[in-house]
Amino acid sequence: MKLFDRRTFIKTSAIASGALLACREAGADESFQTDELLKGVCDIHIHAQPDSQARSVNEWSMTRDAMQAGYQALMFKSNDFSCHDRAYLVRQAVPGAQCFGSFCMNRCHGDRVNVIAARQAVKTTGGLCRCIWMPTLDAVYHYKCTGRKEDGIPVIDATTGKVLPEVQEVMEVCAEADIIFATGHSSPEESLILVRKAREIGVGKVVVTHANSHFWVMTPDQIKQCAELGAYIEYCYLPCLWAQERRWPSINGRDTKSLRRFCA
Repeated sequence: MKLFDRRTFIKTSAIASGALLACREAGADESFQTDELLKGVCDIHIHAQPDSQARSVNEWSMTRDAMQAGYQALMFKSNDFSCHDRAYLVRQAVPGAQCFGSFCMNRCHGDRVNVIAARQAVKTTGGLCRCIWMPTLDAVYHYKCTGRKEDGIPVIDATTGKVLPEVQEVMEVCAEADIIFATGHSSPEESLILVRKAREIGVGKVVVTHANSHFWVMTPDQIKQCAELGAYIEYCYLPCLWAQERRWPSINGRDTKSLRRFCA
Protein backbone atom coordinates (compact mmCIF):
# COMPACT_ATOMS: atom_id res chain seq x y z
CA MET A 1 0.00 0.00 0.00
CA LYS A 2 1.40 3.41 -0.94
CA LEU A 3 1.89 5.80 1.98
CA PHE A 4 1.33 9.52 1.52
CA ASP A 5 3.19 12.26 3.32
CA ARG A 6 1.36 14.94 5.29
CA ARG A 7 1.39 17.55 2.53
CA THR A 8 0.04 15.12 -0.06
CA PHE A 9 -2.67 14.10 2.36
CA ILE A 10 -3.79 17.69 2.90
CA LYS A 11 -3.63 18.65 -0.74
CA THR A 12 -5.59 15.72 -2.10
CA SER A 13 -8.02 15.55 0.80
CA ALA A 14 -8.36 11.85 0.19
CA ILE A 15 -9.53 11.15 3.71
CA ALA A 16 -12.02 13.20 5.70
CA SER A 17 -10.24 14.61 8.71
CA GLY A 18 -12.68 14.11 11.45
CA ALA A 19 -16.19 13.68 12.59
CA LEU A 20 -19.03 11.86 10.89
CA LEU A 21 -21.47 14.66 11.63
CA ALA A 22 -23.18 15.62 8.36
CA CYS A 23 -24.15 19.06 7.17
CA ARG A 24 -27.64 17.97 6.19
CA GLU A 25 -28.37 20.48 3.48
CA ALA A 26 -28.79 19.43 -0.18
CA GLY A 27 -25.95 17.49 -1.77
CA ALA A 28 -23.48 18.69 -4.37
CA ASP A 29 -24.53 19.61 -7.88
CA GLU A 30 -25.11 16.44 -9.91
CA SER A 31 -23.02 17.80 -12.76
CA PHE A 32 -19.82 17.24 -10.79
CA GLN A 33 -17.85 14.11 -11.60
CA THR A 34 -17.64 11.88 -8.54
CA ASP A 35 -15.28 9.36 -7.00
CA GLU A 36 -17.11 6.48 -5.36
CA LEU A 37 -14.61 6.40 -2.48
CA LEU A 38 -15.41 9.99 -1.50
CA LYS A 39 -19.03 10.20 -2.55
CA GLY A 40 -21.12 11.68 0.25
CA VAL A 41 -18.20 12.66 2.51
CA CYS A 42 -18.78 15.56 4.92
CA ASP A 43 -15.53 17.04 6.27
CA ILE A 44 -16.06 19.54 9.08
CA HIS A 45 -12.45 20.40 10.00
CA ILE A 46 -10.52 21.95 7.10
CA HIS A 47 -7.75 24.56 7.40
CA ALA A 48 -7.12 26.42 4.14
CA GLN A 49 -5.91 29.77 2.82
CA PRO A 50 -6.37 32.61 3.50
CA ASP A 51 -5.14 32.12 7.05
CA SER A 52 -2.55 33.37 9.52
CA GLN A 53 -0.62 30.10 9.10
CA ALA A 54 0.74 28.48 5.96
CA ARG A 55 -1.79 26.16 4.29
CA SER A 56 -1.29 24.03 1.18
CA VAL A 57 -4.64 24.79 -0.48
CA ASN A 58 -7.08 27.69 -0.60
CA GLU A 59 -10.77 27.56 0.21
CA TRP A 60 -11.90 28.06 -3.39
CA SER A 61 -9.75 25.30 -4.92
CA MET A 62 -10.45 22.95 -2.02
CA THR A 63 -14.20 23.42 -2.48
CA ARG A 64 -13.98 22.95 -6.25
CA ASP A 65 -11.89 19.78 -5.96
CA ALA A 66 -13.99 18.36 -3.13
CA MET A 67 -17.22 18.81 -5.05
CA GLN A 68 -15.71 17.25 -8.15
CA ALA A 69 -14.54 14.29 -6.05
CA GLY A 70 -18.05 13.72 -4.72
CA TYR A 71 -18.05 15.33 -1.29
CA GLN A 72 -21.48 16.17 0.06
CA ALA A 73 -20.25 19.12 2.13
CA LEU A 74 -17.25 20.68 3.81
CA MET A 75 -16.71 23.21 6.58
CA PHE A 76 -13.68 25.47 6.92
CA LYS A 77 -11.94 26.40 10.13
CA SER A 78 -9.47 29.19 10.95
CA ASN A 79 -7.95 29.47 14.41
CA ASP A 80 -7.82 33.25 14.11
CA PHE A 81 -10.39 34.58 11.66
CA SER A 82 -13.93 34.04 10.47
CA CYS A 83 -14.42 31.92 7.38
CA HIS A 84 -18.21 31.65 7.20
CA ASP A 85 -18.29 34.99 5.37
CA ARG A 86 -15.83 33.71 2.77
CA ALA A 87 -17.90 30.55 2.35
CA TYR A 88 -20.67 32.81 1.06
CA LEU A 89 -18.33 34.10 -1.68
CA VAL A 90 -16.88 30.67 -2.49
CA ARG A 91 -20.41 29.45 -3.17
CA GLN A 92 -20.77 32.16 -5.81
CA ALA A 93 -17.58 30.97 -7.50
CA VAL A 94 -18.42 27.25 -7.29
CA PRO A 95 -22.13 26.93 -8.12
CA GLY A 96 -23.87 24.15 -6.24
CA ALA A 97 -21.07 23.80 -3.70
CA GLN A 98 -22.09 22.94 -0.16
CA CYS A 99 -19.34 24.74 1.76
CA PHE A 100 -19.70 26.26 5.21
CA GLY A 101 -17.62 28.19 7.71
CA SER A 102 -17.06 28.29 11.45
CA PHE A 103 -15.74 30.56 14.17
CA CYS A 104 -13.03 29.96 16.82
CA MET A 105 -13.00 31.77 20.17
CA ASN A 106 -9.31 32.64 20.20
CA ARG A 107 -7.40 35.73 21.28
CA CYS A 108 -8.12 37.65 18.06
CA HIS A 109 -11.62 38.07 19.48
CA GLY A 110 -10.63 38.95 23.05
CA ASP A 111 -9.15 37.44 26.19
CA ARG A 112 -12.43 35.75 27.11
CA VAL A 113 -14.95 33.75 25.12
CA ASN A 114 -16.75 36.44 23.12
CA VAL A 115 -20.54 36.00 23.14
CA ILE A 116 -21.17 39.02 20.90
CA ALA A 117 -18.82 37.61 18.27
CA ALA A 118 -20.73 34.31 18.34
CA ARG A 119 -24.07 36.05 17.94
CA GLN A 120 -22.85 38.11 15.01
CA ALA A 121 -21.28 35.09 13.34
CA VAL A 122 -24.58 33.23 13.12
CA LYS A 123 -26.27 36.37 11.77
CA THR A 124 -23.79 36.81 8.91
CA THR A 125 -25.19 36.83 5.36
CA GLY A 126 -26.05 33.35 4.14
CA GLY A 127 -26.27 31.77 7.59
CA LEU A 128 -23.17 29.71 6.79
CA CYS A 129 -21.50 29.71 10.22
CA ARG A 130 -22.26 26.16 11.28
CA CYS A 131 -19.91 25.74 14.24
CA ILE A 132 -18.58 27.76 17.17
CA TRP A 133 -15.33 26.31 18.49
CA MET A 134 -14.15 26.94 22.00
CA PRO A 135 -10.57 28.31 22.23
CA THR A 136 -8.07 26.22 20.29
CA LEU A 137 -4.48 27.49 20.09
CA ASP A 138 -5.25 30.00 22.87
CA ALA A 139 -6.99 27.57 25.23
CA VAL A 140 -5.79 27.36 28.83
CA TYR A 141 -4.97 23.66 28.40
CA HIS A 142 -3.12 24.24 25.13
CA TYR A 143 -0.96 26.92 26.75
CA LYS A 144 -0.21 24.67 29.70
CA CYS A 145 0.80 21.73 27.53
CA THR A 146 3.00 23.79 25.22
CA GLY A 147 4.76 25.69 28.00
CA ARG A 148 3.19 29.09 27.43
CA LYS A 149 3.51 31.24 30.56
CA GLU A 150 0.67 33.67 29.90
CA ASP A 151 -2.95 32.96 30.68
CA GLY A 152 -4.99 31.18 28.05
CA ILE A 153 -8.69 31.77 27.42
CA PRO A 154 -10.69 29.80 30.01
CA VAL A 155 -13.89 27.81 29.53
CA ILE A 156 -14.15 26.40 33.06
CA ASP A 157 -14.03 28.32 36.35
CA ALA A 158 -10.79 27.21 38.02
CA THR A 159 -12.33 27.57 41.49
CA THR A 160 -15.75 25.99 41.07
CA GLY A 161 -15.04 23.64 38.16
CA LYS A 162 -18.19 24.88 36.44
CA VAL A 163 -18.67 26.12 32.89
CA LEU A 164 -18.17 29.89 32.70
CA PRO A 165 -21.27 32.06 32.10
CA GLU A 166 -20.03 33.37 28.75
CA VAL A 167 -19.45 29.82 27.52
CA GLN A 168 -22.99 28.89 28.55
CA GLU A 169 -24.27 31.87 26.55
CA VAL A 170 -22.40 30.66 23.47
CA MET A 171 -23.98 27.24 23.98
CA GLU A 172 -27.37 28.96 23.98
CA VAL A 173 -26.48 30.71 20.72
CA CYS A 174 -25.57 27.34 19.17
CA ALA A 175 -28.74 25.72 20.47
CA GLU A 176 -30.96 28.47 19.10
CA ALA A 177 -29.23 28.48 15.70
CA ASP A 178 -29.06 24.66 15.64
CA ILE A 179 -25.33 24.64 14.84
CA ILE A 180 -22.35 22.75 16.23
CA PHE A 181 -20.74 23.57 19.57
CA ALA A 182 -17.17 22.19 19.49
CA THR A 183 -14.91 21.75 22.53
CA GLY A 184 -11.79 23.09 20.80
CA HIS A 185 -8.47 22.48 22.54
CA SER A 186 -10.00 21.99 25.97
CA SER A 187 -8.58 19.22 28.14
CA PRO A 188 -10.31 15.82 28.11
CA GLU A 189 -11.72 16.59 31.56
CA GLU A 190 -12.92 20.04 30.46
CA SER A 191 -14.45 18.57 27.33
CA LEU A 192 -16.55 16.15 29.36
CA ILE A 193 -17.80 19.02 31.55
CA LEU A 194 -18.62 21.06 28.45
CA VAL A 195 -20.53 18.18 26.85
CA ARG A 196 -22.63 17.69 30.00
CA LYS A 197 -23.52 21.38 30.17
CA ALA A 198 -24.27 21.61 26.43
CA ARG A 199 -26.65 18.66 26.77
CA GLU A 200 -28.33 20.36 29.75
CA ILE A 201 -28.75 23.61 27.79
CA GLY A 202 -30.18 21.81 24.79
CA VAL A 203 -27.43 22.02 22.18
CA GLY A 204 -28.35 19.51 19.49
CA LYS A 205 -24.92 19.15 17.87
CA VAL A 206 -21.84 18.82 20.08
CA VAL A 207 -18.43 17.75 18.78
CA VAL A 208 -15.51 16.71 20.98
CA THR A 209 -12.59 18.07 18.97
CA HIS A 210 -9.87 15.57 17.89
CA ALA A 211 -10.23 13.22 20.84
CA ASN A 212 -7.30 11.07 19.66
CA SER A 213 -4.66 13.76 19.06
CA HIS A 214 -1.57 14.35 21.18
CA PHE A 215 -2.34 15.83 24.59
CA TRP A 216 -6.10 15.79 23.96
CA VAL A 217 -6.24 11.99 23.93
CA MET A 218 -9.31 10.90 25.89
CA THR A 219 -9.66 7.66 27.80
CA PRO A 220 -12.15 5.07 26.51
CA ASP A 221 -14.37 5.84 29.49
CA GLN A 222 -14.36 9.58 28.78
CA ILE A 223 -15.24 8.91 25.15
CA LYS A 224 -18.02 6.56 26.20
CA GLN A 225 -19.48 9.16 28.57
CA CYS A 226 -19.42 11.87 25.89
CA ALA A 227 -21.03 9.56 23.34
CA GLU A 228 -23.75 8.55 25.79
CA LEU A 229 -24.50 12.25 26.26
CA GLY A 230 -25.07 12.53 22.52
CA ALA A 231 -21.76 14.12 21.49
CA TYR A 232 -19.99 13.31 18.25
CA ILE A 233 -16.37 12.18 18.77
CA GLU A 234 -13.94 13.58 16.22
CA TYR A 235 -11.13 11.20 15.29
CA CYS A 236 -8.45 12.91 13.20
CA TYR A 237 -6.08 10.94 11.00
CA LEU A 238 -3.83 13.88 10.14
CA PRO A 239 -1.70 13.76 13.35
CA CYS A 240 -0.74 10.19 12.46
CA LEU A 241 1.10 11.60 9.42
CA TRP A 242 3.14 14.19 11.28
CA ALA A 243 6.89 13.77 11.31
CA GLN A 244 8.60 12.19 14.30
CA GLU A 245 9.85 15.55 15.54
CA ARG A 246 6.25 16.71 15.86
CA ARG A 247 5.44 13.93 18.35
CA TRP A 248 5.91 14.59 22.05
CA PRO A 249 7.04 11.53 24.07
CA SER A 250 5.10 12.73 27.11
CA ILE A 251 3.14 15.81 28.13
CA ASN A 252 2.03 16.49 31.67
CA GLY A 253 2.95 12.92 32.51
CA ARG A 254 0.82 11.43 29.72
CA ASP A 255 2.45 9.01 27.29
CA THR A 256 1.52 10.24 23.81
CA LYS A 257 2.98 7.12 22.19
CA SER A 258 -0.44 5.64 22.82
CA LEU A 259 -1.58 7.64 19.79
CA ARG A 260 0.01 5.03 17.57
CA ARG A 261 -2.77 2.59 18.35
CA PHE A 262 -5.12 4.88 16.42
CA CYS A 263 -2.78 4.88 13.42
CA ALA A 264 -2.21 1.16 13.05
